[in-house]
Amino acid sequence: MTSCATSPWPRRMKRQNLVFTSNTFTAAKGVTPTTPSDYIPILGNTVTYIAMGVLFNSQGEVLMMQEAKSSCAGQWYLPAGRVNPGENLEEAVVREVLEETGLEMQPTTLLMVECASKAWFRFVFTGNVTGGKLKTPADADSESLQAKWIQDINELSLRASDIHSIIEMAREHQSSVSNNHSIHSNVLPAIKPHKKLLLRLVVCARQKSSNRLHVLLSEKTEVHLPMCEINHNRNLHSLLLKFMIEIFGADVPSHKPHGLMSVEHCGKPEAMHDGLCLTMLVSFKVPLEDVFPIDKYSWGQVSRDLGEKLLACLPKNMTLPLHVIR
Repeated sequence: MTSCATSPWPRRMKRQNLVFTSNTFTAAKGVTPTTPSDYIPILGNTVTYIAMGVLFNSQGEVLMMQEAKSSCAGQWYLPAGRVNPGENLEEAVVREVLEETGLEMQPTTLLMVECASKAWFRFVFTGNVTGGKLKTPADADSESLQAKWIQDINELSLRASDIHSIIEMAREHQSSVSNNHSIHSNVLPAIKPHKKLLLRLVVCARQKSSNRLHVLLSEKTEVHLPMCEINHNRNLHSLLLKFMIEIFGADVPSHKPHGLMSVEHCGKPEAMHDGLCLTMLVSFKVPLEDVFPIDKYSWGQVSRDLGEKLLACLPKNMTLPLHVIR
């Protein structure tokens, strides 16, 4: 199965990690600023990351926990919670699952990333249970009252109904992997430090004359993939459209955002690297000859091998879903 989780870019096209301290410095490095110059994502203050785990046993039952918080005590939900300062995303989901269910897990892949305005992100993981003891009512604490393996969640009083679609997606992913159907390869967050919320684009188009795939490059400073800041007060869809208009003008030809190819986050040291970078794949439906970037952008032809890998990421379910909550 072709992996779309990593980007085997030639060295000249790789984006170096940057330390951002202001919009002026960010812009100087070729990153389009879209946020107030004093905005810095800090967990527990100006940005919220939620880590959620969706786990199944051999009988196809899903792991659920019963809430202990006074606002929703007795109701059921998937194990989930806020990422703590100083944690990376994998560490957070492992901790949350252990605290709320008593079980130890090994994350295998992200299933989805969700985002909303006000810098809210939820990272949905699946994985394997590797140990621990299922939490019973006798083990109740402030984290949860108990945990159970559940076949039909409709039999429970749920804290929120949003988990129906999440569990269904997780089941479909599990089924696709088991039956060797087409699905995106395992995608786990890359441990890379960022001080801003960033969106990196892999924009591709096929040249009609040569039938070769090209990707868009920014030449504002050094050659790299186009990147902009994620405005914590804007919808990500509107941010993407605005960035595409900046690159291609008001009459942007028909194009399709496919999903995420990678997620980068570090979280260490605490309050220093609470930013992230999402890399999104976008393809044009028209030939490259009909797409004209403006400003300091140009098309770069990729190798046949890389082109085939990118084309394999274009069909449905071959990139990590990004769900924008309005």
